[in-house]
Amino acid sequence: MLGIAMHAPHLPGPVSVTDSPGRRGTDIVGLLRGSPIFRDYQQAFQTATGLPLALRAADSFQAPLEGAKNIAPFCALMAARSRTCAACIQTQQRIEAEAAAGPCTQECFAGLNDSAVPLRLGEKVVAYLQTGQVMFRVPSERRFHAAAQRLAELGVPEAEMAELHAAYFRTRVLPRAHYDAMLRLLTSFAAHLALVANELALRQAATEPPAVARARAFIAAHLDEELPLRAVAAAAHMSTFYFCKVFKAATGLTLTDYVSRLRVEKVKQLLLNPHKRVSEAAYEVGFQSLSQFNRVFLRVAGEAPSVYREKHSELIGPAGRPELAGFGRGLRSVWGENLARSAQVA
Repeated sequence: MLGIAMHAPHLPGPVSVTDSPGRRGTDIVGLLRGSPIFRDYQQAFQTATGLPLALRAADSFQAPLEGAKNIAPFCALMAARSRTCAACIQTQQRIEAEAAAGPCTQECFAGLNDSAVPLRLGEKVVAYLQTGQVMFRVPSERRFHAAAQRLAELGVPEAEMAELHAAYFRTRVLPRAHYDAMLRLLTSFAAHLALVANELALRQAATEPPAVARARAFIAAHLDEELPLRAVAAAAHMSTFYFCKVFKAATGLTLTDYVSRLRVEKVKQLLLNPHKRVSEAAYEVGFQSLSQFNRVFLRVAGEAPSVYREKHSELIGPAGRPELAGFGRGLRSVWGENLARSAQVA
């Protein structure tokens, strides 16, 4: 078991990359790529599974799985040619279009499968965790012949087909159930990477009005209590009217939305503890009723609390999921260590 609930990072609540003028243009994805939690997880995933893993910004035109290890030989050759690389990028764009609603796997014209798992900040998809370049069936001469016809249409000369043929038959083949188990781990990791993204977004902001800093500190200290506007404004030493304007300009959120999102993020951490009841977690972070909690959680997280807990049960352990046990323990260990490290950021 990870113990993540005990070492969860202090998070101020989801912040969109365009929530306020000071944060427009913030390279959230670039910050995440350089973060210890992503680098360590990427290394652990690639070592344990033998597959590539990359973080790709939404609507990016970068080459698929750029910067990742374990690139399939056939895909490496495709990426080296502008026209075939463009075909791969088009495939990635189709995957992203479908992955906006959840993890998606698609097969390219050559029979290799790629996948994308969305990374959300609040309701906005800002990036995708990508992996793949695998086959679910052993490559055959018949399938390569069909792929070669498409390659010829893309301008690949006959003289290069032999090299592509050899690379094609070195593509990794995995059982679909094993591959889907890897995607479930990535889905859980994406949820936690989103939490780190919020912290990185706020840290990257150049300045924050002292009044907003005082308000955030007051909110964090009294999150499990009622937080009326007048009390938070008083802690910031401002009138309620002026505080609302300053707080919205600095965070991109109203006070109500900010508090709701912060409480939901804390509940998400608590729900990773299998012994914590949903109602107990809701009241622990300050929700006054279960109906209010369920309504806010659905609005902020896009799914019901019970669905979130079930979806991310991989963090608790691979009980009943033997296909996860082979590589999940090492990934979760790295994950837990880095979440504990990120707790020291704030």
